[in-house]
Amino acid sequence: MRIVFMGTPDFAAASLQALIASKHQVVAVVTQPDRPKGRGKQVQAPPVKVLALQHNISVLQPATIKTEDFLQTLRELQPTCIVVVAYGKILPQAVLQLPPKGCINVHASLLPYYRGSAPIHWSVMNGERETGVTTMFMDEGMDTGDMILKKYLTIAPQDNVGLVHDRLAKLGAELLIETMDLLEQGEVPRASQDHRLATYAPMLKKEHELIHWDRAAGDIHNHVRGMDPWPGTYTLWQNKVLKIWRTELPKAREINSLPGTVLEEAPSGILIQTGQGQILVQELQLQGSKRMEVKEFLRGKSLTPGTILGSQEGVEAL
Repeated sequence: MRIVFMGTPDFAAASLQALIASKHQVVAVVTQPDRPKGRGKQVQAPPVKVLALQHNISVLQPATIKTEDFLQTLRELQPTCIVVVAYGKILPQAVLQLPPKGCINVHASLLPYYRGSAPIHWSVMNGERETGVTTMFMDEGMDTGDMILKKYLTIAPQDNVGLVHDRLAKLGAELLIETMDLLEQGEVPRASQDHRLATYAPMLKKEHELIHWDRAAGDIHNHVRGMDPWPGTYTLWQNKVLKIWRTELPKAREINSLPGTVLEEAPSGILIQTGQGQILVQELQLQGSKRMEVKEFLRGKSLTPGTILGSQEGVEAL
């Protein structure tokens, strides 16, 4: 089949790589414009663009896809199918109706659960034990189209969002090829979503990064691993941002201390009281410094027992 691929980040690049290696023909790639990234704000090409150019595939980077010029370009490419993986924009009806085999999306959740832009993060932050990927026919809604295939993935208690992301990217690429082969053969299954069961995974904002120590230890642990390696969680200490990157759940003790209180510090971790139970911080990063394990951090700093973490007045995050 002739495929126009629409996607932007690393997650999408895995699916593009699988299509390139398959019997199907990728005639063009549509991705977001190059944008400044990182502390240096240097302009960088999206991972999907980099991969496409390595394979001499034509790349389109329209500022908007809601123009007649872009639609005419798609018509001239004559795609059998348009594949969309984490493109970052809602497709207009004119694009959805263009390819004869439809527009197929790879979504990183078990639909109808976790519709939206950050399903992997929210699955881990919510302490889910299982997630997966779903291929579906796209419609004008937000991840509301008819489902085609699903694959399941177990989330281990210590998995962070980076590990789950990479596994799901690989799983999604495999599922996409299965879907494309069935679509070509005219044997693709189709099932409506039960919209009553739908949940939403909204785009991450700055307020989602802040640790609320009055929550239960298990919830904070899931929050931390659900933000690692991006964008990270943080608290405040001595009017500076203190990012918390890795934690562990020790056996809870009955301690009469305020949430956010440092109870013990040792090379193995810093024990902090939460709203319910304790949490052991094992990797952290003070504003202006690098990410490091606790034993390295304690060579130059000390989180004295009795210190209470948390307050964001007048402090900007890393």
